[in-house]
Amino acid sequence: MPLTSTILAPSILSADFTQLRSSIEIAEKAGADWLHCDVMDGAFVPNITFGPLIVQAIASCTKMIIDTHLMIVNPDRFIEEFVKAGSHQITVHQEACPHLHRTIQFIKSLGVKAGVSINPGTPLSTLEAILPDLDLVLLMSVNPGFGGQKFIPSSIGKTRQLDEMRKQLNPELVIAIDGGITEENAQEVVSAGADALIAGTAFFKAADPVKTAARIKAASR
Repeated sequence: MPLTSTILAPSILSADFTQLRSSIEIAEKAGADWLHCDVMDGAFVPNITFGPLIVQAIASCTKMIIDTHLMIVNPDRFIEEFVKAGSHQITVHQEACPHLHRTIQFIKSLGVKAGVSINPGTPLSTLEAILPDLDLVLLMSVNPGFGGQKFIPSSIGKTRQLDEMRKQLNPELVIAIDGGITEENAQEVVSAGADALIAGTAFFKAADPVKTAARIKAASR
């Protein structure tokens, strides 16, 4: 069933990497629930970010849930490294996993939660067979690769559709939304069925991230 309170997950990609510990402390002070780590390889998406060493550094600074999103080709090669680095949940892309059930079972065998993400142009029907096995579905509400993009409005309808699928196939599933989340659209996204909001630019680039987080959470109740 949907969670009783909205999860706020700041994306560390938008933080100041010269002040990483300070950025994490700001997220903690703001009452964030997860720290979202966007791992990009320059192949699956047109950008390169960071690997397990940065996730390990993040994990050493906080007791928050480390939510690692692998936007990479052949993620199976690196899943175990990211778990060892401190990830509590690993999300892979449906588009990058030809043997998706095998990948999900591998993640779960390592003792962490398993999620699948899909790009804006990928239909939800591609998740129907795997949905009962998942802890999390991450809907991209922008085309992945860069922070600061505008929310794609059709993501609202897609969220509602996934919420209906969840009721039938996996009531405990967590629905997360990533891309263009702001205090202006948080209410509509949560009303459509989202449980977790990934906010990068809107949080870390805000004049006052703590107040911004409070407004996002208040708007999404």
